[in-house]
Amino acid sequence: MEVKEIDFAVIPQKALSILTKPVDFFKTMHKTGGFLEPLIFALIMGIIAGILHAIISLVGLGYYSRGLMDSLGMIIIIPVAVIVGSFIGAAIMYVIWKLLGSPENYEVSYRCVAYIMVLAPIAAILGLIPYAGAILNAALSLIFIVLASIYVHSIPAKKALLVFGIIFAVILIFQLRAEYKIRNFAHSADEVRKKMEELNRQYKQQLEKQLEEARKEAQRYR
Repeated sequence: MEVKEIDFAVIPQKALSILTKPVDFFKTMHKTGGFLEPLIFALIMGIIAGILHAIISLVGLGYYSRGLMDSLGMIIIIPVAVIVGSFIGAAIMYVIWKLLGSPENYEVSYRCVAYIMVLAPIAAILGLIPYAGAILNAALSLIFIVLASIYVHSIPAKKALLVFGIIFAVILIFQLRAEYKIRNFAHSADEVRKKMEELNRQYKQQLEKQLEEARKEAQRYR
């Protein structure tokens, strides 16, 4: 597939279709056509997610504050991470789906994972909600993975829900623990910063006081 064959105008419609009618989308998803079209879709979702993360960081709503350049850098870092993650994630999912009995190849797995990247911008917004955001993101991802398993890979619903439910539960536990540590570290770092600022203020006041006393003492001997 050539780049010129991609209709960028339909990408917003496709994203809306995946989000609002995921069952219909996965039932009718094209299983062939190459990697470029889903790759471009995932890239655009990554760019949108990167912009949202940058804005969230700049206004100070993230776990911890970043500088201007670090925040803007997320507009590049996150899309790259999404692209790399889509290929790695597709490889992992391909193995799992094969073990569950899927007859589909890697390209189909990649297409599923790439289109599920539509959740990346939503994940950026839900990440604003402490802890509950991670739970909601995991639940959404689980729903879409299970639907793709059922309607694209012909895996029984109970089997898909059981296997991926366990996998996502384990991942969620690690995510919540990591978020707890990050938030506590950010809080501790903020407390240390405030204490250092207070000590610095007290030191300056003491130094100014000593200088003023030395000036007065010097004037006495003139």
